[in-house]
Amino acid sequence: MASFRIRPFREQDSEVVRALFARGILEHAPAGFRHVLRLARVRLALLVLFVGARAGGGSWVLGLGTVGLALVLLWLLVRSLSTDYVRDALGTDLCDIPGTYLRAPDCGFWVAEVGGSVVGMVAAVPSQDVPGALELRRMSVSREQRGRGLARALCREVLGFARARGFGTVVLSTSMVQLAAQRLYEGLGFRRGGASSPSLLGSIVHFQIFHY
Repeated sequence: MASFRIRPFREQDSEVVRALFARGILEHAPAGFRHVLRLARVRLALLVLFVGARAGGGSWVLGLGTVGLALVLLWLLVRSLSTDYVRDALGTDLCDIPGTYLRAPDCGFWVAEVGGSVVGMVAAVPSQDVPGALELRRMSVSREQRGRGLARALCREVLGFARARGFGTVVLSTSMVQLAAQRLYEGLGFRRGGASSPSLLGSIVHFQIFHY
């Protein structure tokens, strides 16, 4: 199995890094959809839709079709949580990675490389919410390369950077459906400090972002 190495970001990495980040976020949409389907109020709403459509149209097919259409619309709404997040990131800091992370003070951006290909990424910036803390951001590892310790190595790169720059605290955020990421961070000593919803839609479907 090929070894990996962690190195600083280079400007020529920009496109592959942006694609890696987008894939990594969008692949969590199905888990978010399953989370929403487990909510009691969502199941009740689907049942009411089915009963209402069947009673109104006198047909099981109409009832099932109505529920099917509702599920499609619900999937699109849940997926929009991921697509909106990706669009925002690609239009802000990931639009100009050197300007955001390489030329700004106390910032950094690293990639994991296997066989000359970039397969992982992580960034760090001073936190805007916690004075004196460094924020770990944009962590992502290619699905094919997971389970080899790349994410842990990327996290340790940021922790070493924080110590070298004199930061006493490192903070980060991850979604409630990213269970592997939560286990990784907690295994490295991070403690969950709270949760928030990313948007009004997130509040409605009880989708939370955990803060460590």
